[in-house]
Amino acid sequence: MNTYWMTVQPGGWRCEVAAGVSLLAAAEAAGIALPSSCRNGTCRTCLCRVLQGEVAYRIDWPGLSADEKRAGDVLPCVALARSDLVLLAPAARRTGA
Repeated sequence: MNTYWMTVQPGGWRCEVAAGVSLLAAAEAAGIALPSSCRNGTCRTCLCRVLQGEVAYRIDWPGLSADEKRAGDVLPCVALARSDLVLLAPAARRTGA
């Protein structure tokens, strides 16, 4: 089973993301709180940006425009890692888990 490393900036926090686990779930398991609400890719509360790396999605068309996808915007609640990642999530915070 593939696992990747995700670094959440600007905090510099790192966590492992296992295959099939959303970026949001992996962050939460590591004690990194990302804003979230619907957890199904529609509300956009968790919107952040991939600075490095690749993601895939659990759903056919998450709530992002083609321009947003090209710019690197991502919805971590439905995104899966396909490589090591650097994620820009200014509202992220450490929860101490």
